[in-house]
Amino acid sequence: MIIGVISDSHDNIWNLEKALNILKEKNVAALFHCGDLCAPFIIKDYLAKFGKPVHCVYGNIDDREATKQLADEAENVTLYGDIAEFELAGKKIAICHMPAKAEELAKSGRFDIVFYGHEHKSNIKKIGKTLFVNPGEIMGRLGKPSFAIWDTDTDKIEIEEF
Repeated sequence: MIIGVISDSHDNIWNLEKALNILKEKNVAALFHCGDLCAPFIIKDYLAKFGKPVHCVYGNIDDREATKQLADEAENVTLYGDIAEFELAGKKIAICHMPAKAEELAKSGRFDIVFYGHEHKSNIKKIGKTLFVNPGEIMGRLGKPSFAIWDTDTDKIEIEEF
């Protein structure tokens, strides 16, 4: 299964549209968002229209009340709160926004892979047996916008800049 992973869109709808179009072309089976969507309309106008399952968490600047309401209304969007823990394609997955919490989750050894955001730069490493991945930022504040593509069959992670 091919999964798209994005983070830190920060209302940059132009970059978000580009990333989502690229991910649709790659025919990803699902999308993960590691937080800092920012304006709640990102859920309604972009993620809900993606057409595939979307798993997302809050970032440190997201509007929790309005974002939750719009996520609850979207058939394909699951908003977990600050931390997502679930299984997909036989893999134990965690998603959160903050790096320290993500590292704690990875060090627990309970997950095959942990995705996180907040730092606005991509990172892939192993912590014990756990893949630890930041897809970079959609916003483009610290460099080229980027996202990750994860092949669950091979555990190969690619960071794509655009």
